[in-house]
Amino acid sequence: MTKIVLTGGGTAGHVMPHIAMLPAYRKLGWDLSYIGSHGIEKSLIEKEKLPYYTIQTGKLRRYFSLQNFTDLFRIGWGFVQSIYLLGKLKPDLVFSKGGFVSVPVAFAAWLLRIPVVSHESDLTPGLANRLIAPFCRFLFYAFPDTKAYIKAQESAEAGIPVRPSLFQGDRVRGLQRLDFKNGIPVLLVMGGSLGAERINKGLQEILPELLLHWQVVHLTGKGKSIGFNHPRYRAFEYVNEGLEDIFACSDAVISRAGANSLFELKALRKPMLLIPLEIGSRGDQLHNARSFAKQGWAMVLSEKDLTAETLKSHLKLLTENSGQLIQTMSQSQVQDDGGEGIISTLQGLLKKK
Repeated sequence: MTKIVLTGGGTAGHVMPHIAMLPAYRKLGWDLSYIGSHGIEKSLIEKEKLPYYTIQTGKLRRYFSLQNFTDLFRIGWGFVQSIYLLGKLKPDLVFSKGGFVSVPVAFAAWLLRIPVVSHESDLTPGLANRLIAPFCRFLFYAFPDTKAYIKAQESAEAGIPVRPSLFQGDRVRGLQRLDFKNGIPVLLVMGGSLGAERINKGLQEILPELLLHWQVVHLTGKGKSIGFNHPRYRAFEYVNEGLEDIFACSDAVISRAGANSLFELKALRKPMLLIPLEIGSRGDQLHNARSFAKQGWAMVLSEKDLTAETLKSHLKLLTENSGQLIQTMSQSQVQDDGGEGIISTLQGLLKKK
């Protein structure tokens, strides 16, 4: 039986693509295990009933901090733990999604001559994947422009695997859940799991006028309610169950530019106005958004230029260009699926092992 160890964590973005591919792995009968930290990946993976093993990990910061020194010892101990776990599990392959927990696991696998494969979601590789790249047999990347940054032995553009459940959304169920009427377009506004105060504020200013023409469902982020009531407006801090139906009934989306959300919306052919996080960010969302705009898959409004007026004008442009955006997304050469292209590459690597 083929044994695969998955790793990656620190944020949901380093875990959800793994989860999206689980049905394909299980269909092949592969034996799966996960090595992670005590972070968000632990709760997400344990819900999927996978064997989960915890190691120590640390973060290498780009600025001076005493924690850089203590975390070096934690990473070292995580490497020792990884050697032990991989020796015990004896996987045929290690698949990393990045995040600092993956660094000691990938290095340990390389020393044990276990093939390492990784996937980079953002346009510019994060530090963890840059450290892992020399040990990778193969590195998948999501954005076409990422090729210029890749130093692995072999690599290929693969998009980001999308959860199969998102393709099962139903427009009628979504409208019923929101108590919205058919025949009036639905705008979905979301700012990520933590919300986006600047987006929320801009939306609040234009809502009275916006609701003359739209029904709006707003994912505000935890504790970010704007306290607005209207029959055509629905607000949730976040949505887990039934998200696929909300996507299905949405005619356009205003969103941040986290890579996972972008590729989910692209797979569902949703016209997007992206307002990437710029302040306090390494710029990954800005690069992601610019790439989607370059491919003709989305429109972009800079966070620094965000006002009630610019939000209105860009939403008008989004409406006028929605048909072209959908057509261009549909013509993309990269599959929007549960990772079938990745699976076939993995199978080829396993045959060469």
